[in-house]
Amino acid sequence: MSIIHTFSGNNLDRGDSTRHDEKKLEKLFESRKAKILTFYELNPLIENFEIPQLGWLTKDEFAKLKLSEDFSKILFLGFDRDQSPCFALEVNKNIEYKHLGRDLCYVDSREIATEISENETGILAQAKSNIEWNKKNKYCSSCSNPMEPFRGGIMRKCLGCNLEHFPRTDPVVIMLVYKNDRCVLGQTRLRQKSGFYSCLAGFMDQGESIEEAVRREVKEESGLQIGEIKYHSSQPWPFPSSLMIGCHAEATNEKIIIDKNEMTDVKWFAKEEVILALKNKSKILNVPGPIAIAHHLIKSWAYN
Repeated sequence: MSIIHTFSGNNLDRGDSTRHDEKKLEKLFESRKAKILTFYELNPLIENFEIPQLGWLTKDEFAKLKLSEDFSKILFLGFDRDQSPCFALEVNKNIEYKHLGRDLCYVDSREIATEISENETGILAQAKSNIEWNKKNKYCSSCSNPMEPFRGGIMRKCLGCNLEHFPRTDPVVIMLVYKNDRCVLGQTRLRQKSGFYSCLAGFMDQGESIEEAVRREVKEESGLQIGEIKYHSSQPWPFPSSLMIGCHAEATNEKIIIDKNEMTDVKWFAKEEVILALKNKSKILNVPGPIAIAHHLIKSWAYN
């Protein structure tokens, strides 16, 4: 059975054939069925129900905001189950929405992801990553001329050399290394919280298979050699646009040699201690929460 992680589960039809017709996209945005999700500083608009939801605006509500309708900044996400066209847009100021009669506000993307539905976390990941990519890629990397977005924002075309640019997804291998009833967890220099440890992870290199990346990253960060590797699951991670490829990797030796340039600590933990950490009862170990694939890699091994 496949695992649906946070930031997965997007049920929008991304409308690939529709994206090739720029005039049709503009007409869809002008239709009364259009739904618009605004972002501010890459954080989504949220409606504060008992269970929070993405704060989709109707076309009439969006018009009342009197925002600039520069269509080049409006990104097409796809069609929902009712065939309503869905769009995303980043605004440049924190707008008040009280006059719309709805309890709407912008919420940190990572924080709200644990509160909204699986489907909506997938839409959030799609929209946030696409907004950020378009913001960071205004000029051609080949000739430095300005670029314009096409196909609803999933492609930008250079106005000078006509080169087409597409969003990139950065693959990251993340692995729970184990041997018998112990597993390896590490602490990076960026995450030096007291007692916080997670799975080893790293970006894949060009011309590298998943298995090769797992072995290389584990060896670089811990000095351990890896034998059997089993794929577990994957997770989109929109900070800004990674794909976490989760694996279980069996170590063939036990001596750890830490890469001190990147890691502050890497060590073995007994399964009993890991289970306590998953229950928030350990006095020496904190592990990632359910929002992260690392949590599920650790949990599936601990309870196997």
